[in-house]
Amino acid sequence: MNDWPDRRTGDRSERYGRGSASSQPEGARSMPHIQRRPAQPRTPQRPQVPPQSQGYDDRYQDGGYGNSPEPGYDSGYNTGQVYGSGSGGSDGRGGGGRRGGGDGGYVQGRPAPDWRRRIKLGALILVVTVLAVSISTYFWADSKLKREVDLSKVIERPESGDGTNYLIVGSDSREGMSAEEKKRLRTGSAEGKRTDSMMILHDGSNGPTLISLPRDSNVEIPTFVGSESGKKFEGTGRQVKLNAAYAEDGPELLVRTVEFNTGLHIDHYVEIGFGGFAKIVDAIGGVELDIPKAFKDKKSGADFQAGKQTLNGEQSLAFVRTRYAFAGSDLDRTKNQQKFLAALASQTATPSTIINPFKLYPTMGAGLDTLIVDKDMSLWALGNMFFAMKGVTGGEGTSMNMPISGSVGGNLVWDKAKVKQLVQQLNNDEKVTVKGN
Repeated sequence: MNDWPDRRTGDRSERYGRGSASSQPEGARSMPHIQRRPAQPRTPQRPQVPPQSQGYDDRYQDGGYGNSPEPGYDSGYNTGQVYGSGSGGSDGRGGGGRRGGGDGGYVQGRPAPDWRRRIKLGALILVVTVLAVSISTYFWADSKLKREVDLSKVIERPESGDGTNYLIVGSDSREGMSAEEKKRLRTGSAEGKRTDSMMILHDGSNGPTLISLPRDSNVEIPTFVGSESGKKFEGTGRQVKLNAAYAEDGPELLVRTVEFNTGLHIDHYVEIGFGGFAKIVDAIGGVELDIPKAFKDKKSGADFQAGKQTLNGEQSLAFVRTRYAFAGSDLDRTKNQQKFLAALASQTATPSTIINPFKLYPTMGAGLDTLIVDKDMSLWALGNMFFAMKGVTGGEGTSMNMPISGSVGGNLVWDKAKVKQLVQQLNNDEKVTVKGN
């Protein structure tokens, strides 16, 4: 029985595979169903290498062996090409470089950093950040201003001159102060508030001029409209101390009285209380002053030696309030107030305070919390006032007392001729030549 399929015999001569007894090799046998094409001589051909910028390598380089595959043939063999690698030396082809191993493959090089672009981007980010912080700080500070004084209620006002006139008032307001602070600062506990100092600051093209108005100045209360009642009160020629106008009907009547007795138009009103004044000084780390002569005053708590020294908030308040220790009383006190306020402005407007948020924000917060201004006051106008005050110390301006001609009933009488000349120079924004006391 035949064990082979398809009627094959068991003769080894007909087997395929090992041990064939045929005289011809197996590969040379004729197979009717397969036709071979005549062999074509192979010509070694080096395939074109794609540009390095496309991310390809010359995978099919023959490497000098002369047996490259036919064109279009893809063996699927990965030569270990590393895309995007920056290793290897430069070969001069589009920034690519050969690998250090010398395997003939080119590696796409990483581009050098564009430092000019990075610097421009960094500068832009810095400018945007500074601008954003500045704008947010402006609106924060502007929102804290207490615009409580309405100068539109002031009647029969003189015409405005050149430059800007600020009426700066230091009040004895104890608003926001604890019992401990009142005791430490020796402010007492009186209700309400009164003016403790008054100054006119003129900011013009000929430099700032700071003029102190002694609170004991003898002035006439003119016709005015009540700030709360809206009722008109006719003037009777009544003579009082200047600080009585504030006590009678507040800032509006004080502005009306100053304008009536001087003929000078007041553009803005600024008031700060005891507590805010002391906090500003402490926020900037104290104010350095050169005190020419030692003095002591039990009522204000002042006790100072002669020479340069740094005053804290408590000491500063005592310094500007002292009057009984001086022969000139209120006139000497106003001079000390001018000297201190100018030093405070000068030492606050420094780079160490302005660019340091840990000093700037506490300083601004301390001042703005107790600062009262008119309704038309902008933060920009307030800043101009501050730097004009600094200019007085820097020698760019003048500080003086209102010219005094004598006294009546304990009140100081202004020299009308000198006051008229002074106001004329301020209105015309001329250099001030009038001398005060």
